[in-house]
Amino acid sequence: MSKLVPSMLERLIFAFLTLTVSACSSNQPVERPNILFLFSDDQRADAIGAYNNLNISTPSIDQLARVGFNFREAHIMGSIHGAVCAPSRAMLMSGRSLYHVFDRLDSVATFPEQLRNNGYVTFGTGKWHQSRESFSRSFSEGRAIFFGGMSDHTAVPVQDLEPDSTYTDVERKGFSTDLFADAAIDFINEYAKSDTSSPFLAYVSFTTPHDPRTPKPKYLSLNSEDQIPLPPNFMPLHPFHNGWMTGRDEQLSSWPRSPEDIRSQLYEYYGLISHMDERIGDILRTLEENGLRDNTIVIFSSDNGLALGSHGLLGKQNLYEHSNRVPLIIAGPGIPAGESEALVLLYDLFRTIAGMTNTKVPDGVEGHDLMDIIQGKSSKIRDVIYTVYENSQRSVRDDRWKLILYPKIDHLQFFDLLNDPFERENLANDSSYSDQISRLMALMEQKHDEMDDPHPLKVDSVQSKEYDHRRFSRRPDRHQPQWVIDKYFGQ
Repeated sequence: MSKLVPSMLERLIFAFLTLTVSACSSNQPVERPNILFLFSDDQRADAIGAYNNLNISTPSIDQLARVGFNFREAHIMGSIHGAVCAPSRAMLMSGRSLYHVFDRLDSVATFPEQLRNNGYVTFGTGKWHQSRESFSRSFSEGRAIFFGGMSDHTAVPVQDLEPDSTYTDVERKGFSTDLFADAAIDFINEYAKSDTSSPFLAYVSFTTPHDPRTPKPKYLSLNSEDQIPLPPNFMPLHPFHNGWMTGRDEQLSSWPRSPEDIRSQLYEYYGLISHMDERIGDILRTLEENGLRDNTIVIFSSDNGLALGSHGLLGKQNLYEHSNRVPLIIAGPGIPAGESEALVLLYDLFRTIAGMTNTKVPDGVEGHDLMDIIQGKSSKIRDVIYTVYENSQRSVRDDRWKLILYPKIDHLQFFDLLNDPFERENLANDSSYSDQISRLMALMEQKHDEMDDPHPLKVDSVQSKEYDHRRFSRRPDRHQPQWVIDKYFGQ
């Protein structure tokens, strides 16, 4: 049982009641709905209480999951470098696949920009891992904007967007989650007092639960640290060199990974999510108090997942489900409660939002409109998804089978996700699956060409997959506070 402080409990009860009422009264679509887009940073798809995670308190997201539509197989396409969030967010904003946008938005239209051109008031707060120019082009208003990839949550550098598209001086003035939630709440309150004939988009991009994993102590009360279970696919060491064994994320714990370290980091990770969840409840309550809930579509998702001990890894620079799959919930008018296991990609949201808002889709946008799945008109929009990481990992999967190729070391992994959802048993050397492996390899080659992937699936000089973790070195990055350095780096 979660030991919540009274003020938080009151908020959650209120949020539950108001969301339940709204769900009963908002089953008709709205022609030009408001859009509230809530976006987390590095949140695994399973890090939500409603998805049978009993070790995390997320009542606000849980209620969205109950009244909204859940895409349980939402994925990102991958990344061209270790900062996975930058290309992931570029794909989301542009509606384009990885090699058609890479990680830059300066020369392509964004979905907030299209909504703005369609008469929407567009507001943004939080993380914008892109240029200032692309933000001011996309949003008519912006407060507490963080231009960067990561920061100390207690000293995040933020700026506001001025009417002339310039920015205020950088300030560091509080915990990131509170800064961004407060900015969103202020926007909603001010919008409600203004001429509301123009609908709004509010894009709230949290920097949690990305590390540094430094939650406020009050959000660590659900379980004691030693009660946090390890991931089902926990390993002390990854079984081979995957091409990204010593990147920044991987240095946040020593090798071999100790159960104590992983439990501790999960404990802190869940605390960051619980804090974010409470503030999401505050934002949703503000919508309700201003009479805006029944004409607002709420979207909740994340830019990528995270390993956190799964397969002996910590980061998101891999193609396992824990790092490639993300939560995706859509709730509001015209959206029935339900869920789907259709294979969807985060960049499908451009066409989906455009369809919801009667907004023109510019040339170059890929992806699919998800409304046919939401409305029960179709059970799927694609048969397979193709995912990549740098030039070292490639994967293709359908609704059951998954093949991962490591070209540099000429290594294959093959998983039966129906019977092995945690990807623990590599079946690549089992001859009884040779036809399935050949089929997926052919699909990988096809998707490699369709996606304009510039990197080869075969290399002339194959590297060894063996490694010696004792030769790895670690160094804390500049964003880690001293207590984290003391605890995990022993410095």
